Amino acid sequence: MTARRPVIGITLDHEPGGEGRYSRFAWYALRENYMSAVTTAGGLPVALPLFPQLAADYMPHIDGLLITGGAFDIDPSLYGDTTQHETVNLRPRRTQTESAYLSAALAQNKPVLGICGGMQLMAVALGGTLIQHIPDSCPHALPHEQPNPRNEASHAALVTEGTLLARITGTSRMAVNSAHHQAVRTPGRMVVNAVAEDGIIEGVEDPSYRFCLGVQWHPEFGIDLSDRKIFNAFVQAAGETV
Repeated sequence: MTARRPVIGITLDHEPGGEGRYSRFAWYALRENYMSAVTTAGGLPVALPLFPQLAADYMPHIDGLLITGGAFDIDPSLYGDTTQHETVNLRPRRTQTESAYLSAALAQNKPVLGICGGMQLMAVALGGTLIQHIPDSCPHALPHEQPNPRNEASHAALVTEGTLLARITGTSRMAVNSAHHQAVRTPGRMVVNAVAEDGIIEGVEDPSYRFCLGVQWHPEFGIDLSDRKIFNAFVQAAGETV
């Protein structure tokens, strides 16, 4: 018999709908390459609705959790900031739901991969803080909202020796894309596993869990050869619970 594919729950974005849009009514959205990256790595992707009350109910049915990125930010109050930068765009329902899925997955030590905003959510949930707007806080930083297409590299990520990410990729340097105006300021309980050439944090992980990894770039685009290795390792870890 062929072994079943590990089931990977993937978080969705939520669009309000409106005249002239895909639908006049609210709908979920997700780029196809999240699904194809999981499938290519041997996983069975399943979309998770934004119902925080169902997080515990979904856990017996998924083997790993993928928290996706999106064009929104984490509420600064969740990491102790009393002010909010004018560029911050909140989606409270999504943040609440992804936090519930993350908490439920970590409570059962299920593998978690966070991408871009998903990484930032993981850092905040585990005691970290964020830079609300890189150009203001770090004026000499690289353009982390890259002007070139998202399926092209923008800069390098320098991988920290001895980390899970280093063991997965087998490299000290990756070419990555960049689509974020915020970044992790302090990692909390997590460990920094990659930084950009300007020092901005590009990856975090928590070694106290068997697979708890976040990256600031979008490996689902497969720009660097190591991007596929990240998905392969994630799905393989999820498969160890099958």
